[in-house]
Amino acid sequence: MNDAIFSIKVGDEKFETVTEIPNHTRAVELLIDALLEHNIVHSLEEIEAVGHRMVHGGEFYSESVVATPDAEEKFEECIPLAPLHNPAGLVGYRSFKEALPNASHTFVFDTAFHQTMPKENYIYPIPYQYYENDHIRRYGMHGTSHKYLLERLAEIEGKPVQEMNIITCHLGNGASITAIKNGKSFKTSMGFTPLSGVMMGTRSGDIDPAILIYLQKKYGYSADELDNILNKQSGMLGISGISSDSRDIENAIKEGNERAILTEKIYIDRIIETVGGYYTLMGGCDAIVFAGGIGENAINVREDVCKGLKVLGVEISEEKNNVRGKEQEISTPESKIAVWVLPTNEEVMLARDAYKDLVDGKAQ
Repeated sequence: MNDAIFSIKVGDEKFETVTEIPNHTRAVELLIDALLEHNIVHSLEEIEAVGHRMVHGGEFYSESVVATPDAEEKFEECIPLAPLHNPAGLVGYRSFKEALPNASHTFVFDTAFHQTMPKENYIYPIPYQYYENDHIRRYGMHGTSHKYLLERLAEIEGKPVQEMNIITCHLGNGASITAIKNGKSFKTSMGFTPLSGVMMGTRSGDIDPAILIYLQKKYGYSADELDNILNKQSGMLGISGISSDSRDIENAIKEGNERAILTEKIYIDRIIETVGGYYTLMGGCDAIVFAGGIGENAINVREDVCKGLKVLGVEISEEKNNVRGKEQEISTPESKIAVWVLPTNEEVMLARDAYKDLVDGKAQ
């Protein structure tokens, strides 16, 4: 077992230690020990509520829920839909539940926000029986982030959430774009899994599915090998041959690396294509929001995407766009669509939902 770095930040001070972390249970133990050691809490009894990011709630949940045995059972039923994420989420929850038995626990699902999509936007054009029998459909991810961006922009603009018609771009190593119509998820780029949609750090995004059949026949790849190629060897890493990190790509572009230049062009084109398509599908929008590690910090990516959206009347200010990691409207007064940079905050959404369930539970 290789050692890992365990890190915790207290105010502006960061504490790190190298230790063996063989499983999630040990990681939870280390975290709880650190909370006490650094006086973040003086007693575990101070922790009254815990929010758990549980990723895939299938069609069961359109909002966060109290972690009851029934909710746990339904979440287990969704393991085939997220075989990497859901089991890990359960281990984390059970470890915290054992360590904090008197706290209120809340499941917060990445998929919940997108359960408002109309059926025509989540059904795939394959035999309908696979939806009915196997629950194959578009689910979407990053819902907690997209919901935060919606609520934050509504707060800034002083508008009711139900009046918001916006397109949110969560652009990081994983990336998804969501059309939000009348305050509800209308369509999102990730699908049955987080693999689909725009190109990402190591994920391919949308490709012709026949490519998989071709590769399997030519090279004899197994399903697991194809999964590894598309999820871990593709995207920015696969095209550039350099890195999955957009900062490395940007540096290589400055050096004239042709494959890095190609990587960014593909990435920008995919975003423009998706945003433009969603704009048309929604019948227009009032704002476009950039978030995530790339969306919040890659000035050049935002600039190039907005140049590609000029046909929609998008105009941004070079001066305003020269910002990293803070809230800023970057569009000009002449722009027909407002453009914002909003740092996302999934953690605060987890905390809010956990607090709400705690308060509701005490009120009963």
